[in-house]
Amino acid sequence: MDKTQAAPFLQQLRAQQSELLAQLAAQRGGTIGRAEAAAAHFGQPEDPRAQLATERELAFALDEHETAHLAAVEAALARIEAGTYGECTDCGAHITAARLHATPEAARCVHCQEKAEQHRRTA
Repeated sequence: MDKTQAAPFLQQLRAQQSELLAQLAAQRGGTIGRAEAAAAHFGQPEDPRAQLATERELAFALDEHETAHLAAVEAALARIEAGTYGECTDCGAHITAARLHATPEAARCVHCQEKAEQHRRTA
């Protein structure tokens, strides 16, 4: 897919990138460090320990998920720049436009994505 064909996806990906960066900045406390933000958010003495632990695990899981999503978006932007966007990174097959509209950061065709997820479940 050339850059002209990838233009609508480029706009979607840049919007996702901006949104994810803003979410991560907010979760990490903006201009303060991550440790300071966590201490301020989770350091309330009246919080029961179990609730505190659960909230902390949830916050870290969300942060990890959003960081991974941001990496996928940035990889897709790099594929657009390289001229390989829309090609499966595993088999080289064409990724359908419907899949890219639904998930513009998709790096694999549906078949290879299913194989990767099945492999991950069994590992």
